[in-house]
Amino acid sequence: MTDTNNVRSTLDPTVLAVIANRVNAILREMTNTLLRSGRSAILTTARDFSCSIVTGDNRLLATAEGLPVHIFGSHLQTETMTRLHTDIRQGDAFLHNDPYSGNTHAADHTILVPVFVGGKHMFTAVAKAHQADIGNSQPSTYMPSAKDVYEEGALIFPATQIQRDYTDIGDIIRLCRMRIRVPDQWYGDYLAALGSARIGERRLIELVEKYGQETIEAFVDEWFDYSERRIAHALKGFRSGTYSASTAHDPLPGIVEESIPVNVTATIDAESGRIEIDLRDNIDCLEAGLNLSRATSVNSTVTGIFNVLDADIPHNHGTIRRINVLLRENCIVGYPIHPTSCSMATSNVADRLINVTQSALSQATGFGVAEGGASLGAGTGVIAGKDQRRGNAPFVNQLVITAMGGAASAMADGWLTMGVPVTGGLLMRDSVEIDELKYPIIIDKVVAVPDSGGAGKHRGGASTRVEYGPRFANMSVAVMADSKINPARGAQGGLAGRPHYIALRDIDTGVETEIASFGVFDVGVRQRIVGIDAGGGGFGQPWLRDPARVLDDVLEGWVTAESAAQVYGVAFSGSDQALAVDAQATAALRAELAKA
Repeated sequence: MTDTNNVRSTLDPTVLAVIANRVNAILREMTNTLLRSGRSAILTTARDFSCSIVTGDNRLLATAEGLPVHIFGSHLQTETMTRLHTDIRQGDAFLHNDPYSGNTHAADHTILVPVFVGGKHMFTAVAKAHQADIGNSQPSTYMPSAKDVYEEGALIFPATQIQRDYTDIGDIIRLCRMRIRVPDQWYGDYLAALGSARIGERRLIELVEKYGQETIEAFVDEWFDYSERRIAHALKGFRSGTYSASTAHDPLPGIVEESIPVNVTATIDAESGRIEIDLRDNIDCLEAGLNLSRATSVNSTVTGIFNVLDADIPHNHGTIRRINVLLRENCIVGYPIHPTSCSMATSNVADRLINVTQSALSQATGFGVAEGGASLGAGTGVIAGKDQRRGNAPFVNQLVITAMGGAASAMADGWLTMGVPVTGGLLMRDSVEIDELKYPIIIDKVVAVPDSGGAGKHRGGASTRVEYGPRFANMSVAVMADSKINPARGAQGGLAGRPHYIALRDIDTGVETEIASFGVFDVGVRQRIVGIDAGGGGFGQPWLRDPARVLDDVLEGWVTAESAAQVYGVAFSGSDQALAVDAQATAALRAELAKA
């Protein structure tokens, strides 16, 4: 037998790169399988799912295009699988959605498929898919007001075996179908996730058979070492020291009347290329669904770190072992103890944790990032009701017909379709036509809102206004929006983004009545729910923005002429398409702004 260390020491860099790209290709095939075969719109149009590959000894190997909130903790789930099951073998599959043993939150049903080659458990293929309904007491997988997991009502599966010898375990399938409001939709999504993981299994076996077990094992270790060298080198460009930052989530009326602080302390040792993030100085868990799970506390922190690093650095065990995240038990950004509710663990406070982590690290580098808009409002509402076109069959789905303004940075404007910070720009926006085809709804409007991105040298991403309602009969819409009291903050003199807004509009009278940020609301056939999501924070003083770019902003409708003058200090001559920057008047305006 060839010595693995010897193979590793002579592994050709070209072979290393080829195998790394082959692994990513496997993940892309897994992703396409789930995207094309899923049943619910939250998977097939919004792509709220992620695939990853973990080694047999529970080290995160590859993530490809997975949502950051989903995949950075995949190894925590496989650890639970290997700890609870001592007789794992080829043909097994496990369902894991337990937030107390490695999962993100109960809505993320994860299929774990152990991959065996030559009788050895070499990898685990992971396919995680967000569900629109999981048996909660309300028709939503987001329950911010739930006092504990019992009030949520979610079915919890701690790495529960769902297949043996490639065959479903019927008891588990029947249990899910009995409790979930849309059983056929759930089962279709289950089959899609299972198929995705099985594709990963097949391709990984082919990979090992092609290159040999020793070569692949050598690749894994060398790939981790290479990734670790990359992050260590990147951290050498930071300034060593301890940096703190704070932000706040909006109050939760009836539960928390004050804004909820989120604090981060980052310690960087640039010389050794290591970083430590301390989250222990935060409040205890709430009797509400806003608490983060261990997985989301860690992966949100890691996401904030990666947001201020070279985007080309691999995201795997090698890079993560240079990061130390300090948590404490029973902390809102730590790890909860059952039955504490983590219903909202993949949004809201997690978004805030990403924002504040990158804010802390921005103090140590020339590359800074503002806060991104974070508001699961009407545009990401969970709709539910009965579909008269299909024999009054129940429907439940989370919409993603909004954008959420991305954070501006030292280098660029905020991304319009960034989505909430936890998705990292990888969550896709729904097709309006497909949503209206699948569900009995009418979507009247999806438009960008002027002056909604935080002003700055680089402008925050704009907000989106959406309007929609039921086609035939009343339906419910669950919303859980942050960033009304505490909009996304700017950085280095940049201004905050626009707060979110949610209302019900009467079609007949046109009267629009603002409603609460959190709750499940009944929407009638003569009503529309209206939402404006949160804009992203700006970066740098607005009066330092290139006047030519401000002119483009006005012509494209991102900024009004009034804001151009009052906030950016840019004056114009002419009108409409003949509009031009008035250099002399602009210089005078900016001189006044600089004095203020």
